[in-house]
Amino acid sequence: MNALLSVSDKTGIVEFAQALHALGIKLLSTGGTAKLLADKGLPVTEVAEVTQFPEMLDGRVKTLHPKVHGGLLARRELPEHMAALKEHGIDTIDLLVVNLYPFEATVAKAGCTLADAIENIDIGGPAMVRSAAKNWNDVGVITSADQYDAVLAELKAGGKLSNKLRFALSVAAFNRIAQYDGAISDYLSSVTFEEEKLSETYVPTRAQFSGQSNGIFTKVQDLRYGENSHQQAALYRDLHPAPGALVTGVQLQGKELSYNNIADADAAWECVKSFEAPACVIVKHANPCGVAVGLDALDSYSKAFQTDPTSAFGGIIAFNRTVDGNAAQQISKQFVEVLMAPDFTAEALEVFKAKANVRLLKIALPAHGGKTDWARGRNAMDAKRIGSGLLLQTADNHELSLIDLKVVTQKQPTLEQMEDLLFAWKVAKYVKSNAIVFCKGGMTMGVGAGQMSRLDSARIASIKAGHANLSLQGTVVASDAFFPFRDGLDVVVDAGATCVIQPGGSMRDNEVIDAANERGVAMVFSGVRHFRH
Repeated sequence: MNALLSVSDKTGIVEFAQALHALGIKLLSTGGTAKLLADKGLPVTEVAEVTQFPEMLDGRVKTLHPKVHGGLLARRELPEHMAALKEHGIDTIDLLVVNLYPFEATVAKAGCTLADAIENIDIGGPAMVRSAAKNWNDVGVITSADQYDAVLAELKAGGKLSNKLRFALSVAAFNRIAQYDGAISDYLSSVTFEEEKLSETYVPTRAQFSGQSNGIFTKVQDLRYGENSHQQAALYRDLHPAPGALVTGVQLQGKELSYNNIADADAAWECVKSFEAPACVIVKHANPCGVAVGLDALDSYSKAFQTDPTSAFGGIIAFNRTVDGNAAQQISKQFVEVLMAPDFTAEALEVFKAKANVRLLKIALPAHGGKTDWARGRNAMDAKRIGSGLLLQTADNHELSLIDLKVVTQKQPTLEQMEDLLFAWKVAKYVKSNAIVFCKGGMTMGVGAGQMSRLDSARIASIKAGHANLSLQGTVVASDAFFPFRDGLDVVVDAGATCVIQPGGSMRDNEVIDAANERGVAMVFSGVRHFRH
């Protein structure tokens, strides 16, 4: 039996080769791998001796040869294949051990140049892996060091690999090649041109919605279970995660994050990142139940908590400012699952030591003024799994400013109301549809989420405010989609709202505008909606 070993990551390769040699398997190898094995006293034959052709072009060409691929691809059960090998003096290769040039690790390094990336695109390795994986009936192909033990166990037990293991190795090999090629495609698709020249430095950006992105993800960790205990789950991240994304965070203390923790934490973090002023967002079951801006972390938290103290119990809390000792003392009085912030002071960390189960995540905010969604820490695309399919869309990254607002009523909003309208609109974007959000003074006063009827969302928001002893008199209201009838407007005005923001675009817009004029409230159209399902 012949084994060809050519690895970039040499973890465990010496021990594996020693075990193969002990089983009487002849070792073939290339370049650095061959030198390593020879230095360890193993009898190894250089591939160049087999091909009678030297490595050339700085090692770019060494295994692309019929004596290598013939030995991998020949079907042992076909006499004509074996006769061809004999005629041309080609030996079979029964075991291939290859891991590829570290392309992903190379492009992940700061300052990686295009030239660096190109040099780390493996050619011969994937070609050999594909040949061996195609001929899995006769060849075992190993693409990861964690497969060594299983291979050795079968070789020691029966002198050969089972069909089951060879097939599993083949599947793993093709999966690895697909991931590798996808990473290369993703990287090259995101390299930008500057003055008709390729930039010399790579600023990683996810490919835009043009069909170029291959959606390469790497596993971060297995999770205890999914949304429910009978479901399996794992966390994956983009090959190049955006700065300030949740997956870039570092857990400072607390229990392992669960599937639901991560989903809710992402909702809270995405929302809090959208504010420039010091802000706090409290999320429960993927919906913001309290959002506020304030002077600092403590002030914004105190206001956000007032919105819905009941729902805040066991919630996820996110800040866009450092959490200090004063804020930590106040937060520690409630039960919180996950707490996220750009940083925590030493005093704050000391407070939470007594709350060992609280999961603290430190996540650096993306830089302000980024020119791309990626630079601003946003996904360029969203995906939703459906039965045997995938829905893809560009992410809802639309931003609204004062000049975008169109006043459609006789009554004009005050400047203070306009600021609150923009605040309410930002919050509504992160509330599940149908969404109704009452706000005043830079804080949420009542949130209605996820109802089949917009009327019910409005009523629930009012009920929530009542439970928190908050008056809705003089509030502004954001509706994530238009009011199809005037009844929704009447409900929020009856509750105390004096100003409303909604997308507009209904066939009955005029009816709703007339109702607003009749009720003496101001209403503005945003021109966009924020459905979130």
